[in-house]
Amino acid sequence: MHIKIKYFTDKIEKLRYIDGKSDWIDLRAAEDISLKAGEFKLIPLGVAMELPKGYEAHVVPRSSTFKNFGIIQTNSMGVIDETYCGENDQWFFPALAMRDTTISVNDRICQFRIMAHQPSFTFEETDILGNKDRGGHGSTGKA
Repeated sequence: MHIKIKYFTDKIEKLRYIDGKSDWIDLRAAEDISLKAGEFKLIPLGVAMELPKGYEAHVVPRSSTFKNFGIIQTNSMGVIDETYCGENDQWFFPALAMRDTTISVNDRICQFRIMAHQPSFTFEETDILGNKDRGGHGSTGKA
């Protein structure tokens, strides 16, 4: 599968798929950012893409993002569908700073993967599911 990509800056490393390590691809800050605790900023990621029809990108923080930069993604997970593919449809990371922080251009702050759209289905209403209960919310892993 091929994906067209436009870079808005030459200051970030080109995206690359690391075969055998992970199927998530790192995204980088496209500019230097300084935030005070409590500040919000859409951090530009320096790329736009033309995703194939029927696919979307899921964008989430890297596991080290909060530890390294003290930011959280305000929408928990970003979903970018294939219609967000215009000339100026740059990807952004919506960040809320939990402490004063500085992010440098090219710092890896989030990651994405390409997913097929959910298939169509219908709901069938019922009064009884007929399956064994697992024990309620939060019960996994309890003896």
